[in-house]
Amino acid sequence: MSKKLILVKLDAKYCNYLRKFDSKVPYNYGKKELRPFVGILFQVDNCKYFAPLSSPKPKHLKLKTKLDFMKINNGKLGAINFNNMLPVTEKNIVKLDLDKECLTLEEEKYIKLLKQQIYWLNRYSDKIYKKSKKLYDKYLNGTLDLNIAKRCCNFKLLEEKCKKYNNF
Repeated sequence: MSKKLILVKLDAKYCNYLRKFDSKVPYNYGKKELRPFVGILFQVDNCKYFAPLSSPKPKHLKLKTKLDFMKINNGKLGAINFNNMLPVTEKNIVKLDLDKECLTLEEEKYIKLLKQQIYWLNRYSDKIYKKSKKLYDKYLNGTLDLNIAKRCCNFKLLEEKCKKYNNF
């Protein structure tokens, strides 16, 4: 069994910094209280990585799972975008408190979705780790399908920039 996955959100300043070097770094919509840039935190080789989650959309039900994209519960709970994995350190993340008191019905609904997502993700964590590692390795050694490679962030470049940003 792999290490337990957790949900985190990323620091917006860090994302903006990385975007200077790679335009594929997704925008962090953390300013909207209920729509933080949420993802799972896991390890690939010696680096921690953040993979953003998408909320459920009707298109997820029809899309096929690929090496860089994985549906959560067949798309009913959203998806993981492995192509947008970002290297992080503890300085760049904020752990989400899924037990906090909800102030609105919308917030309660969103927290419920996050709890369902992380429950499902931890049940399939081995699969998630294998998929992320395979994508990472294929990207680095140049054997990744060109269409998928075009969608991916530049993992090695961003690892260097992560170290620089965090003074390692």
